[in-house]
Amino acid sequence: MIHSFVFSEGKLVGRDLEVEALRLVRADKGLILWVDLDNPTDDEIKTVLEGVFQFHPLAIEDCVTPSSLPKSEDYEDHLFIVTHAVDFTRTEKFNTTELDLFLGKEFLVTFHRTSLKSVDAAIDRCVKATGIVARGPDRLAHLVMDLLVDNFKPITDELRAELEEIEENVLTGDSGEDLIPKLLEVRGEINHLRQIVRPQRDLVSRLAHGDSKIIRAVMLPYFRDLRDNLIRIDETAASYADQLFISFDLYLSKSDVAANDGLKVLTALTALTLPATLISSWYGMNFDHMPELHSPFGYPIAFVATVLLTATMWWWCKRKRWI
Repeated sequence: MIHSFVFSEGKLVGRDLEVEALRLVRADKGLILWVDLDNPTDDEIKTVLEGVFQFHPLAIEDCVTPSSLPKSEDYEDHLFIVTHAVDFTRTEKFNTTELDLFLGKEFLVTFHRTSLKSVDAAIDRCVKATGIVARGPDRLAHLVMDLLVDNFKPITDELRAELEEIEENVLTGDSGEDLIPKLLEVRGEINHLRQIVRPQRDLVSRLAHGDSKIIRAVMLPYFRDLRDNLIRIDETAASYADQLFISFDLYLSKSDVAANDGLKVLTALTALTLPATLISSWYGMNFDHMPELHSPFGYPIAFVATVLLTATMWWWCKRKRWI
């Protein structure tokens, strides 16, 4: 699907034009054109990317071929940017969608295979705004990327909620479940988030340094602010990783304590049964001197000795706090 928006002096003056009209607007240097390709067909890709804008074949190839890493490439009349939007839920976990941007002096073309919240929000802002919304294509590109980065906040909130649940289970110990799979799962989610954020941070950092001639100097502070937001997200994820490590260490410590308590109980039980086992084994194997053969008080004496020794072992285990 092709969405198009025409701006004049920063105000929206037209939208959803026909292809021929796009060619005319493209030729008018006084207008700013934003074309959004939302899950386009092959014909739409060829018509817009090759026909209307005549982008470099390598840029078109990078656009239609999914890429796992962000990148930016300067061409003669446009800047090609590959970035990634992320959605996260506890059930579906991470869902990453590639967003490609072709940024020129008078145009912006966005390309994505599935609907994106950031692009929809940018379109909604352009349509509903009554004042100036686009002073330049680089301003529009920043708007889309800024909204994309804003969508990382719900992800960090979800991860923080998961960490709080884990900490509560570790501290209370009421769940009675093995938390190691959950701890490893959340650690993988945090690492995944950092693997997504850090390359995009480096990408935006290059844009903020003014490496591209397409981005105006007046927009550099905005991209630096975008870079700072990504740095904060990365630092937040790093703090979550440290927090998770502490929870993991605490859980292992509590598991060791519980195992030691179990060993103490087993040791105490062994100590308590030792006198009875020793005496019964001794007399049970010594047939020539069994108590009932030569002494009428043999059994009572053996019973009293067993009780006294067991009581002594119980007192000793109690003193050692094994029971």
